[in-house]
Amino acid sequence: MSAIESRPSVAMGKPGSRAEPRIVPVPPPPNPVPRMLRTLFAYVGVCLLVVFFALPMLWLVVTPFATKPSYALNTSGFTWHNFQRLFQNPQVGPSLVNSLYLAVGSSLLVVVLASLAAYALSRVRVPGRDSLLYALLLLSSIVTGTAAMVPIFLLMYQLNLIDSRTGVIFVLTGGLLPAGIFLLKDFVDNIPKSYEESARVFGASPLQVMRQVVLPLIRPGVATVGVWALVQVWSNFLVPYILLVQPANQPASVVMYTFYDAGGQPDFGLISTFGLIYSIPVVVLYLIVNKRYGFSFQGGIKG
Repeated sequence: MSAIESRPSVAMGKPGSRAEPRIVPVPPPPNPVPRMLRTLFAYVGVCLLVVFFALPMLWLVVTPFATKPSYALNTSGFTWHNFQRLFQNPQVGPSLVNSLYLAVGSSLLVVVLASLAAYALSRVRVPGRDSLLYALLLLSSIVTGTAAMVPIFLLMYQLNLIDSRTGVIFVLTGGLLPAGIFLLKDFVDNIPKSYEESARVFGASPLQVMRQVVLPLIRPGVATVGVWALVQVWSNFLVPYILLVQPANQPASVVMYTFYDAGGQPDFGLISTFGLIYSIPVVVLYLIVNKRYGFSFQGGIKG
């Protein structure tokens, strides 16, 4: 193929002169096959990822109602027998109450302490403030609960907090605080100081400024940190397993570990049924908080 391209003359003093036509070869159109193959592979990869994450969720929803529950997805029958067996276990109800107590208590402590600390670190000029915050976040990420479990156990023993749900709340709160402070500080940093200065002009105390000015503006951050802390505690197994001895004090994450027979074989009916019930409160909480406040990991004021 070819085309005729007109090139304007560059000669001076000859207005209206016409340029000579020049034949310019047109490159062939690109081959669409490689692009189609890339698109096909991308869709196949996305479908595989969806299947990879959706199958466990589908197993969790279907297996509690299966007549013959197993590790494989079985839809051959429908029964309520697994729920009847589960609620006959005397530990199920108290364990869910214990999980709720630990999760709500730790979440409230994290939100309150992280909000106060984030406001202080954002507004008070302390030498090495940012370095201290990043060091706390780094240490909390490196020194995990597993690595620090021995000194934590010794500390709880010396404080006489072994087999105490309140002691477990303190331990879990201490592990979640650095990340909570780090998240909320970004929200506080984006609040104009003129808002707080206006409140102080009318005689507001620092706590009133915090409660009536700062907290309403960082509600998405508070909701994010609160739900994140609650989910972390709700699914925590190691800390309550080590620090809580009596079965009456153990949460649902530890009680689920008991759904094995003497030979170590899992009872898929009880595990799947309890797992389904155990996951419902977190999902409902997420939907409610997301609809009311929304989730965000970055502070700022829309104007």
